[in-house]
Amino acid sequence: MVADTDWAFAQYERVRERLPQAGAHGAAARVADLGDLAERFDVFLLDAFGVLNVGDTPIAGAASRVAALQAAGKRVMVLTNGASFPAPVSLAKYRRFGFDFAAKDVISSRDILAAALAQEPKRRWAAMAPTGAQLETLKVEAEMLGDDAGVYERAEGFLLIGSGEWSATRQAMLVQSLKKNPRPVLVGNPDLVAPREDSLSHEPGWYAHEIARETGIDPQFSGKPYGGIFAEAKRRFGNVPAQRVAMVGDTLHTDILGGAAAGFKTVLIEDHGLFRGRDTAPFIAQSGISPDFIAATT
Repeated sequence: MVADTDWAFAQYERVRERLPQAGAHGAAARVADLGDLAERFDVFLLDAFGVLNVGDTPIAGAASRVAALQAAGKRVMVLTNGASFPAPVSLAKYRRFGFDFAAKDVISSRDILAAALAQEPKRRWAAMAPTGAQLETLKVEAEMLGDDAGVYERAEGFLLIGSGEWSATRQAMLVQSLKKNPRPVLVGNPDLVAPREDSLSHEPGWYAHEIARETGIDPQFSGKPYGGIFAEAKRRFGNVPAQRVAMVGDTLHTDILGGAAAGFKTVLIEDHGLFRGRDTAPFIAQSGISPDFIAATT
């Protein structure tokens, strides 16, 4: 199962019925970078992977671009589906990459998941998560899913947070357990893939949709393209007209569709993420998801 651009795009189209149904019919006007849009917008909402960094490598020039926007008085915020680790860990990573974000300007899908969990009845959860995920910060009873079948059986619900240590064997154990005893599945990262330095990784959203297909359970998603993360951003940036807000990302089905559904303008970054090295026009035409702007780089 090799994840490349064509495969990933086809998978997003396959699960389209579970994504927001709002259209995205922007003009796809081309600009060089976000500097060309500085006068058009007061708030820039930036995806992380494919906009700020690729894997553990910062995108060349992205930190100076963000700093220039901030110096011009723009509110620059990160909206990321990276849910594996709590906010202080992510913030430290961005600062290591050279970005100067305030804690209040970084919103992750993990934050939205935590808010959703606060509304759930008390349950014993089990989580797809990497070592060091600090599950205790979610303020629920949760243990890590691994190779112990007993953890799957005694769980009263499942959290899909990070898939870096996940395997086909563990996925099969989870599916079988859910077929035997259906329980809630909450997804902290709706992405199907994420751009790494030399490949695309499979993310929790991919496994969640496979669970839905095989078990009939409807997962509850937190993060882009779903509305909760955009509502939280709006709560933080306040009374700014939607047409003065730009959602910037590398993926049509998460960043662009989600941003448009929230009423914001959208900018697709072409050169670093899902579509790097590819002409985006055929993908836009096939999906009907068109950004307002296409920028080569951040």
